[in-house]
Amino acid sequence: MAKQKILIVDDDNNIAELISLYLVQECFDTRIVGDGETALKVFDYYQPSIVLLDLMLPGIDGYQVCREIRSRSTTPIIMLSAKGEVFDKVLGLEMGADDYMEKPFDSKELVARVHAVLRRCTPPKEEPEGTEAKIVEYPDLIINLSNYSVMYYGELVDMPPKEIELFYFLASSPNQVFTRDQLLDNIWGYEYVGDTRTVDVHIKRLREKIDDHKSWRLHTVWGVGYKFEVK
Repeated sequence: MAKQKILIVDDDNNIAELISLYLVQECFDTRIVGDGETALKVFDYYQPSIVLLDLMLPGIDGYQVCREIRSRSTTPIIMLSAKGEVFDKVLGLEMGADDYMEKPFDSKELVARVHAVLRRCTPPKEEPEGTEAKIVEYPDLIINLSNYSVMYYGELVDMPPKEIELFYFLASSPNQVFTRDQLLDNIWGYEYVGDTRTVDVHIKRLREKIDDHKSWRLHTVWGVGYKFEVK
């Protein structure tokens, strides 16, 4: 079985080597690069399973690297920030990061975060034949959780697994309001290390891809949460 590959992007070679050591011990394959421009080039041919991305890089910073990667791939990204830096988690999430860690971090926590993000961002294997398909359909919209696909006006929409799971969960219970905590618990589970702003970011991403329809929409219930509203 091929090892999962991790691209480590950090201009502090000592930290990068230490991160690599932890992950190699967990049977990952790692590649280290020290700047954003090189990271984008290596990303294309190395095709990592996950990217560990430092924010403060020479040349292209981590935010820009994250934006560039996310524009062409759903590969999960964990942002790294040094203690004391001004770090806007929401900005990182909005640009497509899946999680972040603050330096210095514990090696066991790093490994746990990598495993958790990989689990969250990897669709489950196809279900055996004969298993009832998990599909919800509305006018001009089909959300298929069995094969992790979304069809909108007959076109396949590119979405990472967690966006599809969130969209399916809401659409499966039309007009039912869910709090952010309920959505975190149902979609991300207890292992998720983020907070409720993560839900807001994923809803925002969905709205960027799926416009309101005359028959249905993703609706914010102010002060409470969200619902898939069917008119």
